[in-house]
Amino acid sequence: MDFTKLKAALGLLGKAELGAPLVIIMVLAMLILPLPAFVLDLFFTFNIAFSLIILLVVVYTIKPLEFASFPTVILLATILRLALNVASTRVVLIEGHKGGDAAGKVIEAFGAFVIGGNFAVGLVVFAILIIINFMVVTKGAGRIAEVGARFTLDAMPGKQMAIDADLNAGLLTQDQARERRAEVATEADFYGSMDGASKFVRGDAIAGIIILFVNIIGGLAIGMAQHGLSFAEAGEIYVLLSIGDGLVAQIPSLLLSTASALVVTKVGSSGENIGQQVTTQLFENPKALIITAGVVGALGIIPGMPNLVFILLALVLAGSGYLIDKKKKDAELVSLDYLQDLAPATAPEIKELGWDDVMPVDVIGLEVGYRLIPLVDKNQGGQLMVRIKGVRKKLSQELGFLIPSVHIRDNLDLSPTAYRISLMGVTVGEAEIMPEMEMAINPGRVFGTLKGRACKDPAFGLEAVWIEPSERDYAQTLGYTVVDPGTVVATHLSHLLQSQAYQLFGYEEAHKILDNLAKSAPKLVEDLVPKTLPLGVVVKVLQNLLQEHVPIRDMRTIVETLAEFGMRSQDPDILTSAVRASLGRLIIHEISGMQDELPVITLDGELEQLLHKSLQTAGESGVGIEPGLAEQMHASLQESMQKMEMEGQTAVLLVSSYIRPWLARFVRHSIPGLHVLAYNEIPADHQIKVVSTVGRRI
Repeated sequence: MDFTKLKAALGLLGKAELGAPLVIIMVLAMLILPLPAFVLDLFFTFNIAFSLIILLVVVYTIKPLEFASFPTVILLATILRLALNVASTRVVLIEGHKGGDAAGKVIEAFGAFVIGGNFAVGLVVFAILIIINFMVVTKGAGRIAEVGARFTLDAMPGKQMAIDADLNAGLLTQDQARERRAEVATEADFYGSMDGASKFVRGDAIAGIIILFVNIIGGLAIGMAQHGLSFAEAGEIYVLLSIGDGLVAQIPSLLLSTASALVVTKVGSSGENIGQQVTTQLFENPKALIITAGVVGALGIIPGMPNLVFILLALVLAGSGYLIDKKKKDAELVSLDYLQDLAPATAPEIKELGWDDVMPVDVIGLEVGYRLIPLVDKNQGGQLMVRIKGVRKKLSQELGFLIPSVHIRDNLDLSPTAYRISLMGVTVGEAEIMPEMEMAINPGRVFGTLKGRACKDPAFGLEAVWIEPSERDYAQTLGYTVVDPGTVVATHLSHLLQSQAYQLFGYEEAHKILDNLAKSAPKLVEDLVPKTLPLGVVVKVLQNLLQEHVPIRDMRTIVETLAEFGMRSQDPDILTSAVRASLGRLIIHEISGMQDELPVITLDGELEQLLHKSLQTAGESGVGIEPGLAEQMHASLQESMQKMEMEGQTAVLLVSSYIRPWLARFVRHSIPGLHVLAYNEIPADHQIKVVSTVGRRI
């Protein structure tokens, strides 16, 4: 005998893969085979326990996605319960004439004990359960699931754009962004499945009504026609059994409907389950309990009212409110005592001024108004410090050098909700934000308007609206990108640091970056500085690259190029052009990614020759160029750039290497986003496609 195969077959019994086949076999058995009364009791008890387990799991779930299999569980529970209805109906109709326990003790107990053996009472109780389940819980849960599914699907583009914004601001890594996108997709699938699963619950409630009447009519017919029972005897037996069977099925159905309603009505993901949320939010304010206690107590002293019950409840509510209020006041006193302990006992003595009192200029400074202090205070839940650290890490990796630390301090001279960003002590950006609200940014295409305070995104100048946090999902549904105040500040800071990176790079950063390169290529660094070029020239070249948004990550290529061309010239502009040509592949990749073909704008040959001669005559300042021609050329370049952007292409102007530096300075501030490249910066294996040509006669 092959014991290996036997062992493998037995091992499959403990695996989860057999769960679905076993459920199918169980359902088929209940549909086809007549089950004994004891097995029916076992299945009915399991059905009640299973529904109760599902309800409790939902209650203790923090986020709906933690129970993402809930729609599938609803389907399985519904099928099992309907199959159990078929099995119990068979037993009731076949064995019902023998007595109340013919269909099992569970059905007998619900038919006799729960409704006292009175079928009229049973019909009323069953009808009430059906109304509660079908008209209230199931209908409301189905409507919420339908609306939730529609809003979740509509909000997907806005949520994806918010993730991209956080990724670009350095607040998320690639892996975190990937997880967030997967979570958004899973959330949409979940609410879509819940919309369909609510139809199962609704259909189950309708089936319960039909099965009850089928059992009653069928039982009466079988009892009188086949077993010779009178109408009263048949009614007493079969109606009670049918009602007991219906109650046994409807109670688990009501539990499952309640669980479905709790899942779709769960709001927020604050780390609290439903019980904690309700307890925290309902009993947080003691005033509500005390006022309610007063009203109930006043009702309790009215003659003819159940005074004892009302007064007892009023005392319980008043005591609860008092205890909650005392607990909150004790916590405030402890916090105040702690702050007083931290305060100095006596005022410090005034020392003589010295050089230590001359504060150095902050390389990067962030000043905030007093209402924005909670954003940077970790003790108050502020996350801005963590986000700024993420911005520094992302930019350092992208640019190729360490971004200095950001010095954050409060400034009482600022507006309470304003902040100011400075570089080298000079203000480069400032704005006002609403710390208790969120900014809904219009990315260019939205499907409605929002009520709120109109503003502009401080980083990119896009139209935006400050909205309440509760309107976040609705705004994302309309296509807005919604970010919190901390993200607004972090994104603004990231944009300014990226555009002003060349100001952050100096001699100290150059020393560090060359020291790191010397660990792997010591001879290369030694031959460059100071043998070939002074450090000041190297710093200027690297600043030129950063000013033109060229990262300096590939320091080996940069240093090798400087070592080669530094023997011929020490002009930083000439050396910058040589380095750009060596970094051509990197520059193209930063612009167009992995695309093999690069769409470009070119200058007419006559116009290019005219610019070449003008620069030779007047120097690189370009003062010899006719103002009218410069204005017309500027307008034409802007028009060509807009056409390329409308087609989803990155605007690139391709010119000769001699006039490229001047043209780059010419469009740097007036036409941001237009990349100016030289012909020798295009790699030999890269194709270009001329989409427009700017001529002299524009």
